[in-house]
Amino acid sequence: MTDELDKRIAGLSPEKRAIFEQRLKKIATAEDDSNTIVPLKDRDSAKLSFAQQRLWFLYRMDPDSPFYNMSSAWRLRGLLDIDVLKNALNSVIQRHEALRTTFCMREGEPIQHIAPLLTAPLPVVDLHDLPATQHESEVQRLATEGAQQVFHLEKGPLLNVKLLHFQKQEHVLLLVMHHIVSDGWSMSVFMRELSTLYRALITGQSDPLPALPMQYADFAEWQRDWLQGEVLDKQVHYWKEQLAGAPPVLELFTDRQRPALQSFKGAHATVLLDSTLADAVNTLSRQESCTLFMTLLAALQVLLQRYTHQQDIIVGSPIASRNRQEIETLIGFFVNTLVLRTDLSGAPTFRELLERVRETTLGAFSHQDLPFEKIVEELKPERSLSYSPLFQVVFTLQNASTDTMQLEGIDIERVEIDSGVEKFDLTVFAHETSEGIRFLWSYNTDICNPDTIERMTRHYQVLLEQIVAHPDTSIADYELLSSGERQQQLFDWNNTATDYPRDRCIQQLFEAQAARSPEAVALVHEDRQLSYADLNTRANRLAHYLIEQGVGPDTLVALCLERSFDLVLAVLGILKAGGAYVPLDPGYPQERLAFMLEDTQAPVLITQTSLQGVLPSHKATVLCLDNGDPLAGYAEDNPAIRTESHHLAYINYTSGSTGKPKGVCIPHQAVTRLVFGANYVTLDASKTLLHMAPISFDAATFELWGALLQGGRCVLYPEPVPTPEGLKAVIAEQGVDTLWLTAAFFNVVVDTDAEILGSVKQVLTGGEALSVSHIRKALQQLPATQLINGYGPTESTTFTCCYNIPGTCDASLGSIPIGRPISNTQTYVLDGQLRPVPIGVVGELYIGGDGLARGYLNRPELTAERFIANPLPDTPGDRLYKTGDLVRYLADGNIEFMGRSDDQVKIRGFRIEPGEIEATLSRHPQVQNSLVLVREERAGGKRLVAYVVSEEVDEAFTARLRDYLKETLPEYMVPSAFMVLDAFPLTPNGKVDKKALSAMDLAPSVETGYVAPDTPVEEALAAIWCELLQLDRVGIHDDFFQLGGHSLLAMQVISRMNAALNIEFPLRIFFEFPTIAGQASRIAQEQTENIDEELEDILDELEGMSEEEQAAIVF
Repeated sequence: MTDELDKRIAGLSPEKRAIFEQRLKKIATAEDDSNTIVPLKDRDSAKLSFAQQRLWFLYRMDPDSPFYNMSSAWRLRGLLDIDVLKNALNSVIQRHEALRTTFCMREGEPIQHIAPLLTAPLPVVDLHDLPATQHESEVQRLATEGAQQVFHLEKGPLLNVKLLHFQKQEHVLLLVMHHIVSDGWSMSVFMRELSTLYRALITGQSDPLPALPMQYADFAEWQRDWLQGEVLDKQVHYWKEQLAGAPPVLELFTDRQRPALQSFKGAHATVLLDSTLADAVNTLSRQESCTLFMTLLAALQVLLQRYTHQQDIIVGSPIASRNRQEIETLIGFFVNTLVLRTDLSGAPTFRELLERVRETTLGAFSHQDLPFEKIVEELKPERSLSYSPLFQVVFTLQNASTDTMQLEGIDIERVEIDSGVEKFDLTVFAHETSEGIRFLWSYNTDICNPDTIERMTRHYQVLLEQIVAHPDTSIADYELLSSGERQQQLFDWNNTATDYPRDRCIQQLFEAQAARSPEAVALVHEDRQLSYADLNTRANRLAHYLIEQGVGPDTLVALCLERSFDLVLAVLGILKAGGAYVPLDPGYPQERLAFMLEDTQAPVLITQTSLQGVLPSHKATVLCLDNGDPLAGYAEDNPAIRTESHHLAYINYTSGSTGKPKGVCIPHQAVTRLVFGANYVTLDASKTLLHMAPISFDAATFELWGALLQGGRCVLYPEPVPTPEGLKAVIAEQGVDTLWLTAAFFNVVVDTDAEILGSVKQVLTGGEALSVSHIRKALQQLPATQLINGYGPTESTTFTCCYNIPGTCDASLGSIPIGRPISNTQTYVLDGQLRPVPIGVVGELYIGGDGLARGYLNRPELTAERFIANPLPDTPGDRLYKTGDLVRYLADGNIEFMGRSDDQVKIRGFRIEPGEIEATLSRHPQVQNSLVLVREERAGGKRLVAYVVSEEVDEAFTARLRDYLKETLPEYMVPSAFMVLDAFPLTPNGKVDKKALSAMDLAPSVETGYVAPDTPVEEALAAIWCELLQLDRVGIHDDFFQLGGHSLLAMQVISRMNAALNIEFPLRIFFEFPTIAGQASRIAQEQTENIDEELEDILDELEGMSEEEQAAIVF
């Protein structure tokens, strides 16, 4: 090789070097007969190419689909000879066998059938009477109509040409082909040859086109024969290595849930990158020895990474696949799709990323011979009818030097048409023009809205502007939002400031209210009432007692009381003494209560006589409020203790991932901001609120102080566990107009009878994601009730955001938004670098404002980790709470909850860290490993399932594990089901395969042995249990709660039992008889007692009947 050749090779661009290497391979294999395409002898049964075979399969699945049509439109201005155009058209058809091909099955295999002759008509649609103002719209209508036509591959022809006649010198040519016989390159060949033949015919010349060396069927047959053995193995090895462990789907933002079956409905948006920016992008490409394609692709992948937070980004890109000279002039389906996978991890600079993209692109280009269909066949990626395999986003670049149609004496202009089809989630077409780079963003309208794509195109341009200016900047540091978007998200949507008594404490506000309305009813409990004056007086006596015990500002006082007047006066009395209350739920295990008492070092514990036995040993002074009159003689005036709004009001304990609960410290100001100046609910003296939540649950904060600080009535729910029937009675008897329900209990109420809530004006529900179906049902039946989705972690004092649900729900709605921040609260959706993310993009929710907790008790490291310094300049407040909740902004400013960044879950309104349960399980001597996951119930709820690795195999082991957890964890944290395994299943990367665990059947593990239902009642009960517990079978001695049941599921079982058996089975009896055998026996007993009562009534009537009455009845 000469030095001159060396220099010329060295000067090649990367893309030209790859082509050069391809040509060298062709030279090297020129002597190999297997690499030579030989024309077929039998042209009546040619095989399909790999690409054709895939389209044939898709066609057979949906033969009426137009989604693989290729269409174009050309405006022709000048004197057009229609007959000559028709002859030129048919000459092209006769020249290319692909245009005369149909498809059929023969002996179980698809084959190509080539017609020896095909004459296509050229219908002319006369539109000369159509007003000029309607020309463009009619072209679009007819072009779209043509693009949507159905081609029947067995019949043909598989192209359709139509001419629209507007005036003598104005026509539009519409061309549609099926992709199975054509591709983008072929469309150019078709139009170029049509132009050449028209010119020759109109000028009287002979056909100037050289004979074709072969036809598409020859290529298809050759491809099948050539691509096997060593050739195939080498290509497959590259792609298997390149795509090993690839993510099955790019979790791109969607405005709607992805449908189960792709519809391919599409629309597009067009954007021009001006010449200045286009030149800058080209300059950067040359500097980095990259092509424009590579630079634009790298920028697109950065955008996709920022939108999805995925580091492994795969984009498809079509390639002409005409790397053999003899096929360059053929019409047929040659195009292949390259799978371009880029690792964006490690926050590389753009220049570094561009090198990665360059290597990936050149590698793919060098291995383009393996058809995409064959890659899918060999790799067997996870498949779904809802998205395409391997990639869902496509990028393609068309260079400026593209062929256009030219007819003799005719001015030609291409007409952009919208086919209404998009085969992927998103396809980005880039086209170099003299004005710059024109982008067409084609998107699936089933999942995206136009304004979403408009924002995405804007962010792409903003990104490119920063890339060309600062290519050495980390891709993680580029901004996406414009100044207007930042203003909207950070300030406009957080303009929540309202007046409220921010400097006053809870007890001060209550005392002021008691002075204004001393005789007004403050509390109602069953048939008893307590006025504001009486409540204030009783609480004062307790406060003076506590002051005597040394309680003052920020002193923690524990209380363990059932819901009662004493509970409320204890809370109020503690606050009046300056202290902060620490609720202890009497249902908690002693070990957990002991930890809370030790953690708080509470000097005083207020309780009642019946609960003293559940409390662990402790050092606190105990006050039993029901033990005589322990507060007799204490002063009844308001204490003169000076507390300020920054002092603590209470501490609520929530689940902790380290295995111990954590105490959240709430100041007075956070509570007053919740119930004054509220923009999410109406609170005033006319309202009656229901207090039903446990005092240890922060919804109680809203229930109590939303009433008592506004002069309203607070009704105490009389039973420990609410039921739909009990709720109905309380609402009716007490006139409750405002209440809070956990999402799970709300669902139970709606399933039972939504009319229970018919007289309630304001229903707040939440604690976990709302069920859209239950909300729809409630809206239909409760036209006078305002439903409100309430969201907020304990660290932001009950509510952060609320969403007033409109009276109708969009049919495509996938979830109920959590809304906007409530008064004096700010919310920010940020990425990993604490920058605002675009609308529609998932980020983590950070909360600011006056509702923030002080932090975690005795946990300074955790406090510093979760309550961070505010990183957003000019926004209010110096701290933000890092929630761990993944959310996104909707276009209207409402926030949608998307999940968690960690494993934390909410079940029945309780916040649970699975890590705390796992840590407890790990302390059991017979547990080697454990994992706790959440599984969805068919009834719409969630359940905890513990997967345990242990050598124990006896049936009683899971019962022992359950009892072990009950000693430490509250009931709601004890998994409802246990699965004992020899080992955890692993993914190819060596991680625990959680998907495989979740797919395992949850078979009941009971110690009694299976006994099948026998009587009709037992069979009816078993059917209900199986449906709600998601089990294939249950025995009559299986315990409902050991099978995974809980109180809310029990209510659903009872509701269905009562309806199916026409009985009234109370919840209390269900807990007494948690087996089918016990319940069936109890039902039989009830029915027997009812029959006995009826018999007794009849006998009583007969025994008192006179002879005359007997005679009247008998005769």
